[in-house]
Amino acid sequence: MLSIAEAQQLPTVLVLASGRGERFTASGGTGHKLQADLCGKTVLQRTLDAVRASGLLWHLEDAGHPGMGDTIAAAVRATRDAAGWLILPADLPLIAPQTLIDLAKLKTTAQVVVPLFEGQRGHPVRFAPVCGDALAALRGSQGGAAIKDQFESLCWPVLDAGCVTDIDSLDDLLRARGLLLG
Repeated sequence: MLSIAEAQQLPTVLVLASGRGERFTASGGTGHKLQADLCGKTVLQRTLDAVRASGLLWHLEDAGHPGMGDTIAAAVRATRDAAGWLILPADLPLIAPQTLIDLAKLKTTAQVVVPLFEGQRGHPVRFAPVCGDALAALRGSQGGAAIKDQFESLCWPVLDAGCVTDIDSLDDLLRARGLLLG
């Protein structure tokens, strides 16, 4: 477990939970995807459990912003003094706490670090403090991808399928259940 002093020197995890989850309901899911049952806990609870277990500082942004850009901007503004950010959509309930820690502690000169699982880009994406103004200015549906292109970035290979196992549909939820039980 990280000490408070150590955690303060590392990026803060921004858990983004403001989306409407329309693809989930369109696929046959009932209710909001973050409240869907995933083996006895909600999707959101599993994500938050992993974040808490990492020992990193974190912020939940669930105010119902109109777009991904607005959500990221609000979360960055709420944590402006952070030592950088790990932007984690709340629909990644299988993310491993150790992946969060390793990504936060990774020594690199790159301002943006994107985890890469078997060639697929995942989350959380790590942003250095120098990216703060650009992140805080995001609006609408535009996420952090445009910001990533403005800074030196690094794709970092990971062994954690949880960084790419998001819950966007009922099939995704069933697949995640299978991974947890399997």
